[in-house]
Amino acid sequence: MPNADNPVPIIRVEGLTKRFDRVTAVDSIDFTVDAGSTTALLGGNGAGKTTTLAVLLGLLIPSAGTIRVFGEDMVRDRHRVLGRMNFSSPYVDLPRRLSVRENLTVYAHLYGLNDASGRIRTLSRELEIDEFLNRPFGDLSAGQ
Repeated sequence: MPNADNPVPIIRVEGLTKRFDRVTAVDSIDFTVDAGSTTALLGGNGAGKTTTLAVLLGLLIPSAGTIRVFGEDMVRDRHRVLGRMNFSSPYVDLPRRLSVRENLTVYAHLYGLNDASGRIRTLSRELEIDEFLNRPFGDLSAGQ
């Protein structure tokens, strides 16, 4: 039973398996991620890291096992949590010719965010990125 000393994990994965025809990409893994923790998913090429993340994000359906995020079953009720999730990858590139503001606006609309302009202004101040908002994404360095 969850309490202050034993909170419900943000992510709980039990027996997660993902097969593609005869290839088992993820083979019965278990892990939890607690609130406020920093967690890494490590492994060599072909270990199943990307597949595991795709299942966690609801992009792939597991072959076996359960995935609960914020207490919700990701296979059955992922729509309840997807609005609270975000994923950023160095391998997914934003449109390079669009400005930072334009890219943020596109994603705000994709996620159904109300008052995209206001939210972008707030985040811009909080993250101190005002100077980058009107630059094309392709002109930024990796650190920016």
